[in-house]
Amino acid sequence: MPLRIAIDTGGTFTDVVAINDQTGEQWAVKTPSTPDDPSIGLLTGMRKAADRAGFPESDINQLLHGSTTATNAVLEHKFEGLGLLVTHGFRHIIEIARQSVPDGYGNSYFWVKPPRLVPLHLVQEVPGRIDFQGKEIEPLDEDTLIKAAEKLVSRGVKCIGVCLLHSYANDEHEKRVGQILIDRFPDIFISLSSVVLPEYREYERAMTTLIDVMVKPYCKTYLRHAEDQLRAQAGDAPFLIMQSNGGVVSAEAAGQKPVTMLLSGPAAGVLGATYMSNLAGHKDVLTLDVGGTSTDVSLVEDLNPQLTTHSLIEHYPVKTPMLDIATVGTGGGSLAWIDDYGNLKVGPKSAGADPGPICYSRGGKKPTVTDAALVLGRLPNALVGGELALDIDGARSAFADLGSSFNISAEEAAAGVFEIAAANQVNGIRQVSVLKGRDPGLYALVAFGGAGGLFAAEVADFLNITTVLSPPNPGNLSAFGLHVSDIKRDYIRTIVRRQTSSNHAELLKVWSDLESLGREEISREGVEEKAIESHYSADMRYVGEGHEVPVKVPQGLSKEDAVLYIWDEFHNVHEKTFGFQYRDQQDVELVNLRVQAVGRAHRPEVSKINNTSDKLEIDSLRQVFWRDHGWLECPIYKRADFPTGYKVEGPAIFEEYGSTVVVPQKWLVFKDEFGNLILERIS
Repeated sequence: MPLRIAIDTGGTFTDVVAINDQTGEQWAVKTPSTPDDPSIGLLTGMRKAADRAGFPESDINQLLHGSTTATNAVLEHKFEGLGLLVTHGFRHIIEIARQSVPDGYGNSYFWVKPPRLVPLHLVQEVPGRIDFQGKEIEPLDEDTLIKAAEKLVSRGVKCIGVCLLHSYANDEHEKRVGQILIDRFPDIFISLSSVVLPEYREYERAMTTLIDVMVKPYCKTYLRHAEDQLRAQAGDAPFLIMQSNGGVVSAEAAGQKPVTMLLSGPAAGVLGATYMSNLAGHKDVLTLDVGGTSTDVSLVEDLNPQLTTHSLIEHYPVKTPMLDIATVGTGGGSLAWIDDYGNLKVGPKSAGADPGPICYSRGGKKPTVTDAALVLGRLPNALVGGELALDIDGARSAFADLGSSFNISAEEAAAGVFEIAAANQVNGIRQVSVLKGRDPGLYALVAFGGAGGLFAAEVADFLNITTVLSPPNPGNLSAFGLHVSDIKRDYIRTIVRRQTSSNHAELLKVWSDLESLGREEISREGVEEKAIESHYSADMRYVGEGHEVPVKVPQGLSKEDAVLYIWDEFHNVHEKTFGFQYRDQQDVELVNLRVQAVGRAHRPEVSKINNTSDKLEIDSLRQVFWRDHGWLECPIYKRADFPTGYKVEGPAIFEEYGSTVVVPQKWLVFKDEFGNLILERIS
């Protein structure tokens, strides 16, 4: 069974990459997503990829999947039937939150609180108390617990989050609550904060636990249904799910803690971009993943994607290790519209997969970014290898109507939409670079997703980036990223200790315990002991600070040296993050110890291409509209036929199965030995 298949479900298309394990040959296909039942698109994509590769489905030896099911449940505010159990006296934990107003709202009168995940009448208190050191102050009142749970269930609650005070220090009360709930209410979904996030800060722990239990019905049901359907087609091939931290786990493990699946699809894209940028000789890159409904951007330094443990899904805080990805609501399906003040806007509303852009001829009535690209001549008359014919007359008519509102032509309106969409993407890149002290001009830009190549050079011009990389099959790079991912599990323990009074042996024991747990769980995924690695890190701060910075321990350092290292390295990390440090002036405080267990997986080899030619052939010529130059005749190249060794100056367009790459004037392009298109700005 030599075939591995990776499937990434997006808002518009489900992308699939199949790889022959024996030869390294790859096949990329797309199929429309099916939002009402994502497993339909998943199965269709699997069959399509196997057919394209020429293998029966019984020859599939591994299935990998990135899904947006968890994220969509949050974005769609599916909060019904959600309840919360808290320690007596802490019923208002969600209402009080952090008593802070988000950035950009200097006057709190202009800020409206987002909808609460759980209204106050569905929050119940449980007597019993653990202190911050894990000592029991008051025993758990099981009778009151049962009455509180019964009250929630009688009010229609089907998912219960449990967040008891200081359960990160001692989880006995929460474990008992969980067992009682399971015994009494076997049909209720339950999440314990001591399992989801054994870390201090009650509000963030409660919110993360609530989001975990909220998405459990969707994820467990979806994953179970998808796995059953896949098993019927592909037998017992392993079914692995991408997590937000850039690693995969079994579908069973993902369903047990679905909060780790948030942003799993974009995480795979970052991994694929990192892998291909390394082959191209670039270690520091910005990634630009433009899909059907949104654009995801991230920063990679020295081939290491940046991680964060503090994220927002819409307005809601989530604390779980994630690749640091910023998302903006601008993609190929984003709608162009005029606001109440007469301004032209693009996104965040999207036409999605159904009905889709006007040019898809599926009932879409409002102009989108894809329609704009077609009107400007930057897209062919059919997508996905000719499978999806495009209606240019419908798109042009919509932009003629839009342009009439501003007394401009259809193509000028489309160019304006394109420029606004690019500006939105630039703002996303600034979030992960400029706002964190990085100059985007010092990085290469890796552009992918179905629409990444349409915007790459324009975005690069905005940011003074001089090099753009478009990997092979960029429309399917997130699916390819699943193939180059490892199995990962993250573990954390809160242990607040000051440097001047810390006990090295105590810290080493915590790290060792977490490492043992990680190795045990990774081994259950079928990974050999020699292929398992453990990565240590710590969250630290100066005494008196309210937030921590992560300090990573280099691989190869002994455990004893690791403790000495974090105390010393913290000052350097603090200065890099905030611009100052207090070495030998202020005591340092350790807050959390972390371990990431990694099971190194088999990676496919990307073969070098042998595509040299004495002749450069132009596939066709097409009129393309440019905002500064009007209509110009542009050469159109088939990417697969474009030979290595040639450099072409823009304007030019490169077309392939799943995407299009636009090369404007003042840019040149060539193809490297791994099939990457490299765009370089001409000074």
